[in-house]
Amino acid sequence: MTLLPKFSASLLHPRFWPTWFGMGLLWLVVQLPYPVIYRLGYGIGHLAKRVMKRRVKIAERNLELCFPQMRAEERQHMVAKNFESVGMGVLETGMAWFWSDRRMARWMDVSGFEYVRDVQAQGRGILLIGVHFLTLEMGARMFGMNEPGIGVYRPNDNPVIDLVQTWGRMRSNKSMLDRKDLKGMIRALKAGEVVWYAPDHDYGPRASVFAPFFAVEQAASTSGTWMLARMSQAAIVPFVPRRKPDAKGYELIMLEPEYSPPLDDAETTAAWMNKVVERCIMLAPEQYMWLHRRFKTRPEGVPSRY
Repeated sequence: MTLLPKFSASLLHPRFWPTWFGMGLLWLVVQLPYPVIYRLGYGIGHLAKRVMKRRVKIAERNLELCFPQMRAEERQHMVAKNFESVGMGVLETGMAWFWSDRRMARWMDVSGFEYVRDVQAQGRGILLIGVHFLTLEMGARMFGMNEPGIGVYRPNDNPVIDLVQTWGRMRSNKSMLDRKDLKGMIRALKAGEVVWYAPDHDYGPRASVFAPFFAVEQAASTSGTWMLARMSQAAIVPFVPRRKPDAKGYELIMLEPEYSPPLDDAETTAAWMNKVVERCIMLAPEQYMWLHRRFKTRPEGVPSRY
């Protein structure tokens, strides 16, 4: 397993004081009643939309590419709702890291977890497909409260954030693996573990093949799904963490397992996986991370979409 960060006196250096202050402020804010957090998060989202002009344009472009039939007014409404989720996502990170299990349980519902138990009864590992919703941290915590697994992450460049996020995520995980550690993931899956995996972002040309994604015919899609599923023989189980409207909490939705995904080649698997991701996104499209440059990697000689 990955060697996890530990506290050291060097993290108390004055250059890290602003980060510690930010973490402390986040902890303090998420002690408020959830309806207050909800309103505050949406307010942060409205402010973010006014400030993050470049990300607004990226979100608009992604929606235009994925849903070319969507009317301009619908797209603008979707972007506005999406940035409300951006604001909530900041506070939900603190909720996922700092809330007690008891408080989490009060605001969450879970459906379809029998699918996970069915796979485990067969002694198979689970490649848990968690796409990049803005509720991502809440989803990992909710799932881990029912079944702790192996988290996959990118270590943060700021060592204080890396320490706090790892501590927070370990509240609902057995261990953590660097997202580049494919061998570690395969070993865990073969041992019957649950390994969280997000196959929906553009991870660059070296680790990608091109496959359709919504209306985009050639979207850079990770080849990691093909390698992990082929070498581990794990079942693939998607899940969706969805925020309910009007401060009514969250629902964790488990989808049906796939025991025999198409594994002919990386392109075939990526195209199939993208369809799974699309289905997940459409369960809460306004809560997806549209501000990521999903289509930045292009085939050689093809101009940028941004």
